[in-house]
Amino acid sequence: MKSSLVRRGGLLAAVVASVVLAGAAPASAAPGDGSAYGVKVDVKLLGQNAVKAGPFAAANTAGPTNSSLAKADVPGILTAGVINAEAKRDENSGAVTAKASTADVTLPLLKAALGDVGIKLVEAVCTATQKGVEGSAKLVGANLGSVGAVDAAPAANTQIKVGLGTLNVATIILNEQVKNPDGSLTVNAVHVKLLGGGLKALGDGDVIVSSATCGPAAPPMPLASGAGLWIGLGLLGAVAVPVGTRIVRRRSTQA
Repeated sequence: MKSSLVRRGGLLAAVVASVVLAGAAPASAAPGDGSAYGVKVDVKLLGQNAVKAGPFAAANTAGPTNSSLAKADVPGILTAGVINAEAKRDENSGAVTAKASTADVTLPLLKAALGDVGIKLVEAVCTATQKGVEGSAKLVGANLGSVGAVDAAPAANTQIKVGLGTLNVATIILNEQVKNPDGSLTVNAVHVKLLGGGLKALGDGDVIVSSATCGPAAPPMPLASGAGLWIGLGLLGAVAVPVGTRIVRRRSTQA
């Protein structure tokens, strides 16, 4: 009888331990990732060679988590001042944050269609938590030439058509938000899409200013590390100690 009680107590403790350690094992899902950059150009202008530049000041949760650049200049297409980008993951909560800001942006690419286009600051932010993924964009001092001023916090996927004569030559997308197949979200604060077609077209391709991608969030902190370990051990002790107490009491009674 005594050995049976001991075996039962040991079995229960082992079951509890196995549950705690099972919860402590890291999940098989990959940790949440994030990335950001300031400027990326991939265009083929009418009658000119293809131009590919960037991404400038690229950051990633895998490293480097921070990146900066004093200025960027892609002749005839874009100029920019200081660029800062960061992408970080909180190892305890699994939350991911990515952010990119680009200062003093001009787009000579659009001068023929809109006149002078300038934005003092272009910012994209993306955050992934256990509740979900969300993003936003901010434009400070934005003036799109003949289009005029735009909202500092444009609604997601705001589109502005750009015409040259009778042709629709480009689309400017503000606060572009793209939900990717893997569950992540990409926020492009400014995305200029050249549409090509026609003899008077500007060309085709894409210019992106301030981009941030993040999510989905990583699993929370594994139980087997940090505070999670102490919580697990506390749970084990809370169950195992009463079992041991009952065994001792029954031994004393039988004695």
